[in-house]
Amino acid sequence: MSSSPSRRMKIGDFLLRRLEEAGVRHLFGVPGDFNLELLQQLQDTGTLKWIGTCSELNASYAADGYARLNGLGALLVTNGVGALSAINGVAGSYSEHVPVICICGSIPLRSIDRGLGMHHTMADGTWDRFLGAYAQVTAAQARLTPHNAVTEIDRLILTAWREKLPVYMELPSDIAYLDIEVPAAPLMLAEPPSDPERLRSCIAAIAGRLSAATSPAILVDLDADRFGVASEVMGLADKMQVPVAMINTAKAVIDETFPHYLGIYNGKASKPHVHEAIESSDCLLSIGYRPIEVTTGDVTASLPVDTIRARGHSVDVGDDNYQAVTLKEVLRGVIDAVPHVSNRTPRHVAAAAASTHADGSAKLTQAAYWQAIQGYIRPGDVLLVDNGTSYAVFGLNLPPKCTFVGSVNWGSIGYSVGALLGTLTAAPDRRHLLFVGDGSFQLTAQELSTILRHDHKPVIFLINNGGYTIERGYLGKTEHYNDIANWAYADLPKVFRPDTSARSFVVKTSRDLQNALSAPNDTMIFVESIMDPYDAPAAVISSSNSGADIDYGPRGPQHRGNVQLRPATYDG
Repeated sequence: MSSSPSRRMKIGDFLLRRLEEAGVRHLFGVPGDFNLELLQQLQDTGTLKWIGTCSELNASYAADGYARLNGLGALLVTNGVGALSAINGVAGSYSEHVPVICICGSIPLRSIDRGLGMHHTMADGTWDRFLGAYAQVTAAQARLTPHNAVTEIDRLILTAWREKLPVYMELPSDIAYLDIEVPAAPLMLAEPPSDPERLRSCIAAIAGRLSAATSPAILVDLDADRFGVASEVMGLADKMQVPVAMINTAKAVIDETFPHYLGIYNGKASKPHVHEAIESSDCLLSIGYRPIEVTTGDVTASLPVDTIRARGHSVDVGDDNYQAVTLKEVLRGVIDAVPHVSNRTPRHVAAAAASTHADGSAKLTQAAYWQAIQGYIRPGDVLLVDNGTSYAVFGLNLPPKCTFVGSVNWGSIGYSVGALLGTLTAAPDRRHLLFVGDGSFQLTAQELSTILRHDHKPVIFLINNGGYTIERGYLGKTEHYNDIANWAYADLPKVFRPDTSARSFVVKTSRDLQNALSAPNDTMIFVESIMDPYDAPAAVISSSNSGADIDYGPRGPQHRGNVQLRPATYDG
């Protein structure tokens, strides 16, 4: 028996207390009979604020968006039907390295012990199917019991926070009100200290190679944000006058006005100065680099063979692998160990986007649209981007302290609408801009009602171009399978909340767009922009064209005439 001070608490109350101690202030989800007892405990204690969503899938997206700004997020679902509805979003959190805690109110232990049939199951006497399903998309899983609740609740929360990955816990509905002995001390979120010798050796190896290099460079992926080391990366780059590039998943992680910021590295699709700096570096330090075709110019990236590969808890330097080291400690040690450099040959840095005057009465084009958006973004904005033509945001130059939120690795369309609820909940004092296409929006549009219900004031930019434009770039330019129903999108705020003060705009010209952009943001702004279904950013369409060749191979249907969108008027 531990000698540490303890107290008695109900299992559900202890779980809610631990979430609060870990910094979680809100719980997203959908009520179901197997989780109502925990919801009642939440109501009785006031520990967290409940944010009910329209579906479990949207709750998982919201928890993901919340965690990206808050550091940790949580959702509550019910057995089977709720858990499987949420699993796509939780899988996205795994792919995107986002720490989310999925709590599932589940079958009573009484029923498991006695083999009693229950609803929301396969009706075959099995109980572990959903634990097995979540084992594929989470870092840790557990079914809570009165005997393991203390250990497993702490283990799962700490695992999510330390590994920056989701976890899954099942809370049987008949144990939440049982009293158990729990620690009196609060849960402490802390990284286990690095192995001293491994840390010293790792720092020395990296510092030695950087110091000896003539053209060092740094390449940043999203883990620089997840593990909170952006300031260390910039500190190292500033001390050694080293250029820094980002993978598009890490958009805005490095301040794009930072003097040593180069731009986005995307294989052969990179700008020449970025391509040259990264691929010809004689000492490239990569932070959490995980290449996929979307982040490597369709598998054209070619990093130097001796690239230093730093991850959250391990580092590769040449033939040596360093375990039991934390990324922040490594980078801080390297900053202290390397010399200050003041005479390195300057590199090119990201140039400001060119500005041209658009004909205000002309039909709105993608080129004019994104040029206007560039001028609208301001420091501190949270930008949420869905898959599709909204990926043009990658080509914009962002001011300081912006946050980019997207599902780039996982690529789940509709993610951004649910995630917007999460980011608004986590940081209500910041301005949130959602960039979404009509096809993506239709998957999760109902969550707009929850955003309105909580009086949030985002600016929603929706492109109405009649379907899945990015898919038209792959295949089926004119095929009906890429078409969708045409909604009156700008009317939806009024439909979802008849007493709303939201300002809606239907935009068809550049002048219309400028009028919308000048509206005061003291309430929700919803901008529906009507565009040609075959107009899309050249970079997005080129990527889709190349993606079709990767997906379908040399015998694929993409080689037929006029079956793909092709870049034409926009190369932003």
